[in-house]
Amino acid sequence: MEIKIAPSILAADFSRLKEEVVLLEKCGADLIHCDVMDGNFVPPITFGAQTVMAIRPHTRLPLDCHLMTLHPGTHIDDFVRAGANIISVHVEACGIYTPAILQEIQSRGVRACAVINPETRAEDLFPTMPIADMVLVMSVHPGWGGQKFIPESIEKIRSLRTHAQKIGRPDLDIEVDGGINEENVKEVIAAGANVIVAGSAIFSSPDKKAIISRLRG
Repeated sequence: MEIKIAPSILAADFSRLKEEVVLLEKCGADLIHCDVMDGNFVPPITFGAQTVMAIRPHTRLPLDCHLMTLHPGTHIDDFVRAGANIISVHVEACGIYTPAILQEIQSRGVRACAVINPETRAEDLFPTMPIADMVLVMSVHPGWGGQKFIPESIEKIRSLRTHAQKIGRPDLDIEVDGGINEENVKEVIAAGANVIVAGSAIFSSPDKKAIISRLRG
């Protein structure tokens, strides 16, 4: 499968966000990952649809909007209007309504992704996988950048790839977010992930093109 690299702008210099996004595209990124936090689902507040709208004119890359919000269904239209190409919602926030919310996102012409936190079982994503465009495993506790990768995430990724094959969706995108770097990315990819979110690993590097290339495994 094609390996896609999604730099998380949570780690970017917000005083020059336009320049950062333009540079990421030039350096070979495949997606721009936008970590939206509301101060309720997770303690920090980051940014919302207005920031996504502000960077939209400056890149042709898909904007991957990860809603770490308590009521993500109420924000779908705002992010669609802002130019999101992918909207990700948490199983922990949506519960049994997750499949319906994914379908609502898709009805707006946007790809839909279901997310689980580290304490949530991989099996809780299984009901979403027949319809989701992508599933996302959080390999750190959401809310803060710079955390260490949680090793138990590997088995979750493996379980999700196996289930995707079982239901006839072997090419389903499996995204992983949190603590990924050059030391662990090969194991993450070998387990079955193909969309790699990285923040600190990319933005702390003096050569973003080189690190993006190396993160492809």
